[in-house]
Amino acid sequence: MWARWLVRCGGSGLGVRASRDGLLRLSGCSGKRQQLRQASGAEGALKKTPLFDFHKAQGGKMVEFAGWSMPVQYKDSHIVSHMHTREQCSIFDVSHMLQTKVHGKDRVKFMESLVVADISELQDNQGTLSLFTNNKGGIIDDLIVTKTDQGYLYVVSNAGCADKDSALMKAKLAEYKAAGFDVDLEFLEEALIAVQGPTMARVLQQGMTDDLSKLTFMTSTLATVFGVPDCRVTRCGYTGEDGVEISVPQSRVVELTEKLLANTSVKLAGLGARDSLRLEAGLCLYGNDIDETTTPVEATLVWTIGKRRRQTKGFPGADIIVPQIKAKTARKRVGLVSTGPPVRPHTPILSPDGKVIGEVTSGCPSPCLKKNIAMGYVDSAFAKNGTAIQVEVRKKAVPATVSKMPFVPTNYYSG
Repeated sequence: MWARWLVRCGGSGLGVRASRDGLLRLSGCSGKRQQLRQASGAEGALKKTPLFDFHKAQGGKMVEFAGWSMPVQYKDSHIVSHMHTREQCSIFDVSHMLQTKVHGKDRVKFMESLVVADISELQDNQGTLSLFTNNKGGIIDDLIVTKTDQGYLYVVSNAGCADKDSALMKAKLAEYKAAGFDVDLEFLEEALIAVQGPTMARVLQQGMTDDLSKLTFMTSTLATVFGVPDCRVTRCGYTGEDGVEISVPQSRVVELTEKLLANTSVKLAGLGARDSLRLEAGLCLYGNDIDETTTPVEATLVWTIGKRRRQTKGFPGADIIVPQIKAKTARKRVGLVSTGPPVRPHTPILSPDGKVIGEVTSGCPSPCLKKNIAMGYVDSAFAKNGTAIQVEVRKKAVPATVSKMPFVPTNYYSG
C-alpha cells in the first residue's frame, strides 16, 4: 500500500511520509498548508504546471498541493536539496502561483484600496511585500506588488489563495469601474520559476545581456534570458538566499529550465526543501503562520504597512490594525529554538510553570543549524527574545527559547 510509503531524507528525520489518512506530509515541516496527497492516484483532477512532464522525467515525486500536482522532492534527499540551495543554486517551479497585471491610470489607487503597502512611493521596477486584509484586520493573503515602468502593476500571490484573491480583485474592479475609475485586470498564464542560491547571479548572468549587478533585491526587469525573450526577472525569493523569480512564456519554460540545469551548480528542488528553507529564513507560510484571524501587528509584519498608509488608512481593517501598532497586542509571532524531539505545528507552547501560552504554527529540524526551529504565537509577556519557555512534545514539556528571526542569516543582494 502506498500509504505506508516512506522517503527518508538523511539522519535528521526530515522528509516525506505517508500517514493513515492517506495524506503525504513533510515530516519535518508539516502543517495545514503542507498536507499533501500523493498525486499519482488523482492526477487527472489536479492542475498541472507547464513543467509537469519535465518533473516526472527528472524523477520528481509528485504530490497534491493547493489543487496542483507538484514535486515535493527529486532523486536527491530533502536535506541534500536544502543544503545545495544554501551552498550553490536550485530551481523551484512556482508556476502554480497567481500572476496578475493591474492596468490603467488608477491602478495604484485600486491596489492601495486592497493592500497595506504604500504602492505610490515605489520607484519604477521596484516591488514590495504586502498583505490583502479584511475588514476585521485579518490577513487574506500575502503578495508581492511591483510597480513596473511598462504602465502596469505586476502582482504575485499564493496558489492556495488564488481563487479568493482573484475574486477579491474582481469584486473591487467592478466597484471601481462602476465609479468611473480607469483600471483593468489581466490574469497571466505565464510559467514562473524561482532560481535561488549564492551562485544564481553567476549562472544567470551567462544567459543575459543585462547587468545583474544593477538588479537589487525587490527590483524587476524585462529581459531575454538564455535566448528566451519577454521574461520578467525579479530579484526576490522564498529561501533567504540571493535569487530571482522568472516569469516566462509557458512554451519556453522547459527550454529555459534545461539551459539553467546545464550548469553543474544548478539542481531542481521541491516543496520539501522550499519549506525548510523559508522557515530558516523566518518567512511566513500563509495558512500556517498567518491567516484571516491574524493581524499584521500580531504577525510582526508592521513593516509591510507604509508610513503614509498608517496616517491616511484607506485599506480594509485599517481602523483595527493602525491602533494596534502603538498598543500592545495580546499575542505575538515569535521564533523558537529547542533540542530533543522535533516541534510540529499545533504543538502547545508553555510558560516555565507549565501554563499554555500559545501554539506552534511551523516547525522543523534545521538542516543548517542542527537544532529544532519553529515559529508560533505566544502571549506578549513571553515574546521577548531570549525568554525561556517550554513546548509540549509527545505530552512532555521540552525546554525552548524565544529566538530572533531569521534563524539563518539572509543573503539578499543589495548592490
